[in-house]
Amino acid sequence: MRCLPCGSPEVGSPRRPSCPWPSTPCSHASERGFERVAEPPSPVTDADFTRFCEFLYRRTGILFTPTKRYFVDRRLAERMYATGSRSFAVYLARLRSDTDGEVEHLINAFTINETYFYREDHQLRCLTSSLLPKLVARKAPGSTVRIWSMPCSTGEEPYSVAMWLLENWPEVDRYDVEIVGSDIDTRALAAAEEGRYGERALMRLSPELVVRYFEREEARLGPAWRILADLRGSVRFTPCNLTNAAAMATQGRFDVVFCRNVLIYFDDASRRLAADNIYDALVPGGFVCLGHTESMSRISPLFRVCRYDDAIVYRRPREGEHV
Repeated sequence: MRCLPCGSPEVGSPRRPSCPWPSTPCSHASERGFERVAEPPSPVTDADFTRFCEFLYRRTGILFTPTKRYFVDRRLAERMYATGSRSFAVYLARLRSDTDGEVEHLINAFTINETYFYREDHQLRCLTSSLLPKLVARKAPGSTVRIWSMPCSTGEEPYSVAMWLLENWPEVDRYDVEIVGSDIDTRALAAAEEGRYGERALMRLSPELVVRYFEREEARLGPAWRILADLRGSVRFTPCNLTNAAAMATQGRFDVVFCRNVLIYFDDASRRLAADNIYDALVPGGFVCLGHTESMSRISPLFRVCRYDDAIVYRRPREGEHV
């Protein structure tokens, strides 16, 4: 048996004999903000699972099918424990009233934040070799170039863009470059602003880049690396939901949007909505970069496919230009 809040073996296990859940929370549970409940909540039924997935879909655009039942049940049970909800009905009522910000905690629990620096760096090469030259050809020196990482997870992607531009774009000092990172997961955004990472996140970076842009810190779980303050200050982080048109509109328009490896979690309707919102977020002639398994051509007719040596990207046509 395992301690549900922390995933560790419970009392009596030779691997972790010290976890006293559920009589008192273990140390991991305390760190994650779990509260003690006298008894575990009742199991989630098939009907509960369906209602919950519908609720989460309406809030995030992410659709979980029965094949993800184990993942959903585990995360849902964690939040029910954390809030002291004895049944799914009680917890759902709490979500609907949302007087204590539980919806935000729930969304944070269901987002996946596995990434690393210089992931899919062929798109970064395309950014400096093809996309930016085309964009700045229509801009005067000193103009603003806006790049959006959406979703940005814990910040590896927007910081990668910043490092790549400093290393590989000779024109970087001639323009006012604004890099924005957004995500629906506020916990991930807080981590991004802190800019602390383990060894795995840096696995694609050369030792020279690590020395140039990070400082080493000793952490409780081993060495950590923190982005230097100047580079942290070059990226602005803000919460945003890709399927919320009003929230997207508050961010203004961008020259380039990185929206990688998120549309695969949406159903067709949510993908079309996200594509419409990305289109509106781009300046005419702006580009969107998707994950290598994603294709805007299968989602929306609004974009023009652009094939470059390093990557396939999608462009919002200018006024009067045919797709």
